[in-house]
Amino acid sequence: VQLVESGGGLVQAGGSLRLSCAASGRTFSTYYMTWFRQAPGKEREFVAAIRWSGDFTAYADSVKGRFTISRDNAKKTVYLQMSSLNPEDTAVYYCAASTTPAWSRAPGNEYWGQGTLVTVSS
Repeated sequence: VQLVESGGGLVQAGGSLRLSCAASGRTFSTYYMTWFRQAPGKEREFVAAIRWSGDFTAYADSVKGRFTISRDNAKKTVYLQMSSLNPEDTAVYYCAASTTPAWSRAPGNEYWGQGTLVTVSS
């Protein structure tokens, strides 16, 4: 599985941004597609997850109600719509794929994109 993120950039606090993750290769419906983020000096943290089958989504408490994960199976693309952004959301955002039950932990994801930087100014 190859993953390529796009859509990062600079946005003012309170603004919105949509990240995309284009997948190629094997993308079985049972795969968990996840978003993680890593701020400077901090550990990589789970943000959101979805399955290609569409029967499952999950969010970190810190983004619940502000971020929405979705997927377009025909395009093999996963999206992360981010709203009400604040400076604490500033991080490199990574798309990942997991075939394991440990999808909410970084080591539980076998495939990773290169990351896209999101900067939220106050």
